[in-house]
Amino acid sequence: MENFGLTKENWELFLKWLWDFIPGLISAIIIFIIGIWVIKIISRLLRKFFQKKDYDETLEQFLYDLINIGLKVLLIILVITQLGVQTSSLVAILGAAGLAVGLALQGSLANFAGGVLILFFKPFKIGDFIEAQGISGTVKEISIFTTKVTTFGNQLAIIPNGKLSNDNIINYSVEGKRRDKIDIGISYSSDIYKAKKILSDLINNQESVLNDPPPEILVAELGESAVTLSIRYWANNEDFWSIHFYTIEEAKKRLESNDISIPFPQREVHIYTKS
Repeated sequence: MENFGLTKENWELFLKWLWDFIPGLISAIIIFIIGIWVIKIISRLLRKFFQKKDYDETLEQFLYDLINIGLKVLLIILVITQLGVQTSSLVAILGAAGLAVGLALQGSLANFAGGVLILFFKPFKIGDFIEAQGISGTVKEISIFTTKVTTFGNQLAIIPNGKLSNDNIINYSVEGKRRDKIDIGISYSSDIYKAKKILSDLINNQESVLNDPPPEILVAELGESAVTLSIRYWANNEDFWSIHFYTIEEAKKRLESNDISIPFPQREVHIYTKS
C-alpha cells in the first residue's frame, strides 16, 4: 500500500523518524520558551545595572544590544542542536557563512571595530569639539558605524568610525582650557618695547584671560618685512573664540593709534640708468 507516493516500508521509516523526532522538537520548544524568558530577565537586570552605573549612554546601548543579540544567537544554537543537528556541522555552516559575510562587508566590519574602540577608549564624547579627517566640529552622535559631527557652519558631517579610529584626532574640549597664539607683525622702524607694552596691556586687561600661567608677549621672528610679535595666553574653552577675535581686532586699532605700523609684504625696485 502506498500513501502520498510512499511505500509501506518508507512510510514506516517516516513514522519511526517522526516518533523519534517529536521528543526533540518538544524539548527544543521548551528550551526556546524558557530561553526567551531568561533573556528578558537578563535584559531587565542589565537595564537596572546600567542605571546604577554612570556609563556613557552610547556605550550602555551598545553593550546591551551586543549581549542581547549574543544570548539570542546562543539560544538558537541550543534549539537547533536539540533538534538533532550535529554541532560540528552547525559550526562549519556558521563559519562558512561568517567568512562570506565578512568578505562582503569588510568596510562595515572595520567601521564596527572602530566604533567599539571609540566607545571603549573614549577619545571624545558627545559635545566635544574635535578635529579629524579634515573636519572640525562638535560631536553630535556616536553610533556603532559612524560618528556625526556638527561643523562650525552648522553642516552635519558623518565620519566612518573605521577611519576615525585609525587616524589622528584633536580633542579641543577634553582639557577644559586652551592656549592661543596670535602673531602680529610690526615694521622694523617701530619701537618693539612700546608695541609689547600695548599688546601686554590689551591681553592682561581682559578678565576672561587666565593668569596661571600668565600671558606672554614674545618676539617670535625677524621676517623679511616685519618683526613678528607673538601673543600667547590661556583661556577656558567657552571664552576662547571671543577673546581670540577681540584681541586681533583691538590689537590693530591700538597699535595704529600709537603710531606702530603693521606692514604688508612689499618689494623695493631700484632703477639705475646709464649716463
